[in-house]
Amino acid sequence: MAEQHAETGNERLGVLICGHGSRNRLAVEEFAQMVDALRPRLAPMPVEHGYLEFARPILRDGLEALRQKGVTKVLAIPAMLFAAGHAKNDIPSVLNTYTAETGLPIDYGRELGVDRLMVLAAGARVQECLSAAKHDVPLAETLLVVVGRGSSDPDANSNVAKVTRLLVEGFGFSWGETVYSGVTFPLVEPGLRHAVKLGFRRVVVMPYFLFSGVLVSRIRQHTELVAADHPEVEFLSAGYLGDHTLVVDTFKERVEEVLRGDTAMNCSLCKYRAQVLGFEQDVGRAQESHHHHVEGLAESCTLCELECTGACQPDGIPIANDHSHPSDNSNGSDHNHVHHHPPYPHADHPLGPVTLQRRSDTPKD
Repeated sequence: MAEQHAETGNERLGVLICGHGSRNRLAVEEFAQMVDALRPRLAPMPVEHGYLEFARPILRDGLEALRQKGVTKVLAIPAMLFAAGHAKNDIPSVLNTYTAETGLPIDYGRELGVDRLMVLAAGARVQECLSAAKHDVPLAETLLVVVGRGSSDPDANSNVAKVTRLLVEGFGFSWGETVYSGVTFPLVEPGLRHAVKLGFRRVVVMPYFLFSGVLVSRIRQHTELVAADHPEVEFLSAGYLGDHTLVVDTFKERVEEVLRGDTAMNCSLCKYRAQVLGFEQDVGRAQESHHHHVEGLAESCTLCELECTGACQPDGIPIANDHSHPSDNSNGSDHNHVHHHPPYPHADHPLGPVTLQRRSDTPKD
């Protein structure tokens, strides 16, 4: 399908894969490798990528590269698992600004989302984990815990829970729980401590993340903390999604959706468009990016050799270590800056990140 749409009339189409960006070198390398795997599947359309922050090329660099190749219309795909603030606000803001400045038309696709191929890719990582286990424990005695990124957008958080249920039913696990690496609740460690009370012999922890990074490292570390306190329970850590061929296939499908004009996001539970319970104040909020001041900041964290160990700062529940580094704040998003996001209504939740809690000198609503 891509070949027959590479040129339409006088238009020459190109694809931009829009990533978040990270100081973690392995995460940036993995993202670039995924884009490399996608290129031959979309040929002859040129494919470039860019990041919101902390890595080069930035989104504008990717767009400029496409223009230099003679592209007259861009198909932009957000490399986000679910549609939250980055996919709904930050990336569109950058793309709209670029179009206003240059006149280059950009059609925006949808996030990877709850998709059959993505669930199959996650299932493959879970199966790899189970197959490598040393002991034979029945699925009826196994608990699956899926770890999502965590967002202030309840729509995105609820989609992680849907993936959990699809995996639980797909495998036949006895039970499933969903926890989050930051921003919302329950966080990984308190969530796991609650989960072990259910009494299962084995717990499989699956990070539903695209690439490596500080968050994936912290998930492993928090899992190890709980496992050390519960030697009677076998904890297994599944791999993250990475550049699994089914993930690459999903990106290809998103491009084909744009070509067909079939890219509508589900807005029925979008807090920016609908009166979602508890988030009514966010309806109609202006679409703007919060990443301009760290856009293209490509200095890598040097605490770790390549793969992030999470040594810089803990996420939510402290982890004892002898390192500190300003490259990431403890909401676990690879930021060393302050975003001016609207207040999260559950910032004081006892199982949530302490970094979101109101400061003592800040008046409560």
